[in-house]
Amino acid sequence: MPAIAGGKFVVVGGASLLGSHIGEQLLAGGAREIVLLDNLALGSTDNIQSLLADSRCKFVRGDILRLNELYDPLKGADGVFAVAGFLAAPIAANPWMGIDVNVRGMQNVLEACRYQGVKKVVFSSSVGVYGAVGEEPNSDDSPLRWQGMQPAVILYCASKIMGEGFGRFYQQQYGIDFLALRYSAIYGERLHKRALDATRMVDAYERVRAGQAPVIEGDGTGVQDYIYVGDVARANLMGMESQASGEGMNIASGVDTSLNRIVQLVIENCKSDLKPEYKDDPTKMKMPVSKKQGYSREKAKRLIGWEPQVSIEEGIGRLVAWLDRDRAASGAKQ
Repeated sequence: MPAIAGGKFVVVGGASLLGSHIGEQLLAGGAREIVLLDNLALGSTDNIQSLLADSRCKFVRGDILRLNELYDPLKGADGVFAVAGFLAAPIAANPWMGIDVNVRGMQNVLEACRYQGVKKVVFSSSVGVYGAVGEEPNSDDSPLRWQGMQPAVILYCASKIMGEGFGRFYQQQYGIDFLALRYSAIYGERLHKRALDATRMVDAYERVRAGQAPVIEGDGTGVQDYIYVGDVARANLMGMESQASGEGMNIASGVDTSLNRIVQLVIENCKSDLKPEYKDDPTKMKMPVSKKQGYSREKAKRLIGWEPQVSIEEGIGRLVAWLDRDRAASGAKQ
């Protein structure tokens, strides 16, 4: 399997929240050459300016829907991290483009990897492949439960299953090692506002800093599994170096955290005494609400040796500190 130290790696979707953190860890791991490829439709080069200061790292503007734009950046690459994709909210806004990116775009990445002889692809999948979770344990072989979900969420979940299917197809047909990492709700520094669940952290922060009460949808007892972006990036590197192939596995904290707890942690880290308000916005798209998720991370520990290191308490502390720095920098520019 490709060793990080001394290798060339391409991060497709390299200007994204996760892509930028993978790039950071590749630099720290001693990679010889790193290409951050992104079309900047959803990402920003603001996320990667510090990485580009290192001569081993370069940015290439490219679109995974244009196969010809992938060949040159992937030349000589040992491994590819396939991060680029549409989340449920952008799919709701443009389902045609979203499905093209998540399905045809992933096929293009794999085809370019086949052409250039790339050894391994690590694919950013999602626990969305299980759909609406129930009370039963959610292991890596749970089925897709899509009845009752909003249409855009169904399309997103199904597109991730298609991406995994293409990866396994290319492994069987062409011998490209492939690993699908199924993330729960990612959050952390450089968090954007497109992830439905993690966005609530930023919304709560912005309201508190504006002196307004943060808003909680419903009664706030619904839970989500939040995973810190640095832990997810580390899983990508460990997956790349591992012998595991042809597998899908959960990259999740294994801890269910309620929305009430998330908002309370944001308030505490902002050193505020504001109390949240409870109300629903019927115009907002919602992920299924559950009182229990219980994602198993046993397979990730067994196959690639990964376990999360950053708790939700520490992670939200880091996020608020970054948001404060970003807010101060934005104010200084005005």
